[in-house]
Amino acid sequence: MLKTNHIIDTILFASRDIIVISDAEQQILQVNTAFENYFSNPPDDSLRMMLADLLVNDSDNEKNFQNTLASYQDWEGEVMVKNNENKISKMFACCRWTDDEVSGEKSCITIFWKQQYDVQQYDKLTALPNYFLFLDRIEQALIAAPRTNKSVALLMIGLDHFARINDGLGHDIGDKVLIAIAGRLSDAIRRSDTVARFEGDKFGLVMQITTVEDSVLVAEKILKVLNNAFIIDDQSISITASIGISISPDDTLDRDELVKNTESAMRHLKKLGGNHYQFFSREMNQKAKTRIDMENKLRHALKNKEFVVYYQPKVNLENNAVVGAEALVRWLDPEKGLIPPGDFIPVAEEAGLIGDIGEFVLLTACQENSLWYKNGLNPARISVNVTASQFSDKNLVKKVQSALTQTQLPPHLLELEITESSLIGDMEKVIEKLQIFRDMGIHISIDDFGTGYSSLSYLSRFPITTLKIDRAFINGMETDAKTAEITSAIIGLSRGLSLEVVAEGAESIEHVNLLRKQGCDLVQGFFFSRPVPANEFEVILGQGYLYDS
Repeated sequence: MLKTNHIIDTILFASRDIIVISDAEQQILQVNTAFENYFSNPPDDSLRMMLADLLVNDSDNEKNFQNTLASYQDWEGEVMVKNNENKISKMFACCRWTDDEVSGEKSCITIFWKQQYDVQQYDKLTALPNYFLFLDRIEQALIAAPRTNKSVALLMIGLDHFARINDGLGHDIGDKVLIAIAGRLSDAIRRSDTVARFEGDKFGLVMQITTVEDSVLVAEKILKVLNNAFIIDDQSISITASIGISISPDDTLDRDELVKNTESAMRHLKKLGGNHYQFFSREMNQKAKTRIDMENKLRHALKNKEFVVYYQPKVNLENNAVVGAEALVRWLDPEKGLIPPGDFIPVAEEAGLIGDIGEFVLLTACQENSLWYKNGLNPARISVNVTASQFSDKNLVKKVQSALTQTQLPPHLLELEITESSLIGDMEKVIEKLQIFRDMGIHISIDDFGTGYSSLSYLSRFPITTLKIDRAFINGMETDAKTAEITSAIIGLSRGLSLEVVAEGAESIEHVNLLRKQGCDLVQGFFFSRPVPANEFEVILGQGYLYDS
């Protein structure tokens, strides 16, 4: 435990701010009276807590707080804090690491304090931060973003033709509309973001983002929530808005210039008619336009059945027999031809279309495999990828059952490939859902094994049949002895758990020979075959074998 002298004890006792001293693992070592008063915790109970136990972990800020401390870095920013009576408060936290001069042990000193509500920093009408506080929040975001490898997006939201409401319905109605807009904007953002009201009909939003597309999604969300009519004093009032967007560091690192750029983009958009968003950067405008065009084309492709399923064979290394395949979606665009999944899957996931595409692949794979089976071809187990969002779908079991019923495919000829990251969460519910599929006779494979977050302690509990080694390990086997050892260990682990093991990404005879020597069951990769259309895979099934010599 950290030893403190009389001066530190006096500071802890006298401070009105909450002070917590924790060790290198973030276990609380010492707290002050302000802590005990706020959290209603006896001192002994506090010393059994972790620093993370004090937080409401529902925003990026709290996650950044914990991730930064885990790497022994200082941190400061706003967090949501909860006491034993479930009272939640927004506080500012400042964390500093220190090393004990004698023992060298690390400890962290964290100070929490409530920011006082200063009426000079808040808009009197809407209670949102005003322009001056907003500038300060931008400054804070610009300082904090590089520490987490993020960018800062600034959005300027100008209401279109708002003067007509004031002139036609009166300023009283106009004020009520502004209050209602403030409420909708506040509901549309994360707690870590800041929305503010400037003079008149202008609002601002500052947030940290990972990609430019994040700002596009928020802008689209804001336009959507504002387009729903407002009912004010029994009157239906429609509102549209023009949103200017500027990104730091891409556009500038200077706060005032960032504001100027964002307002310039908004004003330019208003001249074009409004009811949309505009990036200050031409390149970003083009990127946003490309994303929107892609999303619209994807919706059109689903409606017009432009997707097809390709199959990449899985080969048994013991006898080179083709025993199955992975079903992979391709987009056959009438103008551009075959579009690979890497070009459209990310947009489909962001647009919420991945579920529909996944259902198409599932049903198509079951239909075609059922036909091959009924025609007397060698039985093949076809694996279908299930994304994290699909796995969390409460109707997934019904959808899989429906596909099997419609196509009359024997369940043992279907395999669901689930990534490790999909298994994060309530383990009991995850295991329950997996067990339902196993009880149906469906095979379960963990895809990209070794790259996710699953605990090995849970691996024996998962009712799975197959581990699939990520291609990154296979590609490095020839040149990196450690990678080869990891691959061998995964194969050994699989055998110890009586699991089938599949290696994807086998692209050379050297890969195949090494995997065969290590006792790998099945391989999938360009060496034997690239993904092929259904008619070509049918021919491969008829042959029954793919040769490596």
